[in-house]
Amino acid sequence: MIKSKLMVSFSNVGLFILSLFIVLASCSTTSKKQANPNIIYIMADDHTSQAFGIYGSRLAKLNPTPNLDKIANEGIIFDNAFCNNAICTPSRASIITGQYPQSNGVLDLDGEIAPERQYLPLEMKKLGYQTAIIGKWHLEEEPAAFDFYTVLPGQGKYFDPEFITTGDKPWPDNRFQTEGHSTDVITNLALDWFEN
Repeated sequence: MIKSKLMVSFSNVGLFILSLFIVLASCSTTSKKQANPNIIYIMADDHTSQAFGIYGSRLAKLNPTPNLDKIANEGIIFDNAFCNNAICTPSRASIITGQYPQSNGVLDLDGEIAPERQYLPLEMKKLGYQTAIIGKWHLEEEPAAFDFYTVLPGQGKYFDPEFITTGDKPWPDNRFQTEGHSTDVITNLALDWFEN
């Protein structure tokens, strides 16, 4: 049986909307006795640490987050993590590249990371992982280093969002329209990817 690890992180200050940023999933066996754990990375977009009950902040009672707290309790909790640029796009670029914004060049909302510099999925694939990103990307260039992607164009819409996905057409022409709130749609798209 493969044990899953769930990680919760937050990119910036300010409560925005929970946007799932599913980075890595599925696993491969490194030996018959031991398998790599599944890794699901959920990034809350502009969701301050005080908004999570798991940290016991002053907002925990005002806006309870029992599901996020449960995920955090079953996974990894970052107690000493810092954002070096309080804008979502540079934070995403730092996670994808492992570099500070001043090193990867993404300093504002218009930043981009070329596929050959999308180091996180590239390195995870070397370890035998299948990688996917579903939800907000906001880094302009195609997330081609991932095995699969379904991402919002730019910031995306809260209701009835459109998505760009892996496909036969060149980036960003493989598009499809959805109905519903973006959080529900992204969750369902991620679950569908896991199941299929």
